[in-house]
Amino acid sequence: MMISTKGRYALYVMLKLAKDKSGDYVSIKTISDSEDMPMKYLETIVSMLYKGGLLESKRGKEGGYRLTKAPSEYSVGEILHLTEGSLAPVACLEKGAGKCEKADICDTLPLWIKLDGMINNFLDGISLEDLVNNDI
Repeated sequence: MMISTKGRYALYVMLKLAKDKSGDYVSIKTISDSEDMPMKYLETIVSMLYKGGLLESKRGKEGGYRLTKAPSEYSVGEILHLTEGSLAPVACLEKGAGKCEKADICDTLPLWIKLDGMINNFLDGISLEDLVNNDI
């Protein structure tokens, strides 16, 4: 498992919005400028977050994006699963992969299953608020 730029940027966007205590909508340009991220790429990522129900938007001069709920209600796992899809350490554990033909004789499968559970439990156990407070 490797978290791509898409997943990392999504986490940065969510963190930036979580740190904004004003309640105002934050533009993609503001995020792009402050985090030195390409605006076109951020538009794609923010669109995923919006369609996934993690963000709400407002058009116009005062428009932008903001969180739909409190930072404590988002898990890092939720954000990464939305943008990355599977976080499985091996292909045979990805959703929809079907049963591997060697699963019955695979001596390492229990290791991968346990690692997959540990990854998901770890990421699901960290909230956006934990990151804001640097409490991990």
